[in-house]
Amino acid sequence: MRLHDYWRSSASWRVRIALNLKDLAFEQVTVDLLAGGQHAPAYKELNPQGLVPLLEDGADRLGQSLAIIEYLEERYPQPPLLPRDPALRGRVRSLALHIACDIHPLNNTRVLRHLREAMGIDKEGVQRWYAHWIAEGLASLEAALQASAGRYCVGDTVSLADVCLVPQVGNARRYRCELGPYPTIRRIDEALAALPAFERARPERQPDAGPAAGVPG
Repeated sequence: MRLHDYWRSSASWRVRIALNLKDLAFEQVTVDLLAGGQHAPAYKELNPQGLVPLLEDGADRLGQSLAIIEYLEERYPQPPLLPRDPALRGRVRSLALHIACDIHPLNNTRVLRHLREAMGIDKEGVQRWYAHWIAEGLASLEAALQASAGRYCVGDTVSLADVCLVPQVGNARRYRCELGPYPTIRRIDEALAALPAFERARPERQPDAGPAAGVPG
């Protein structure tokens, strides 16, 4: 398998965690988002959307992190990232979508760049935008997790929800967002950080990590 990704992309980070949890070997191909690699004709031919991640598994080619992880779940089902029980499976998916579809899109690279370059918003204004949407999203996520969490997001087994949680918390820390009001999120994130699959997927551990790896910016 080949994963086209970028070290700081939280969507790519999710897929790296899932691949590691399932102990699947993969080749990483860097798409430098800051240098515009996602717009290169060769990459747009592979992925017309011009986003990362993109997974190639033989003849199969998939974009969108959650679709990739669901594909991995179906093709390589062990260990499972979705519970067998339909209610728990629905809860895991609900939490994952809460993060990936409601929190993350408002603060991804494309949005922040548009705020700066097209809207003329200064660095402090962009930071306020980021902090506002993180606070709103994490507050509701914290409430949801208080009803579902055990050691991890849903009970005591790592799931798709946990795969999505860690990159989002990582981004919040990078932008110096206040995490004090979210004790459940912080506790789960700390427990997940101790797992090797999550540690290996961290941005600063990736071969294309830049000199500012691990430094907020």
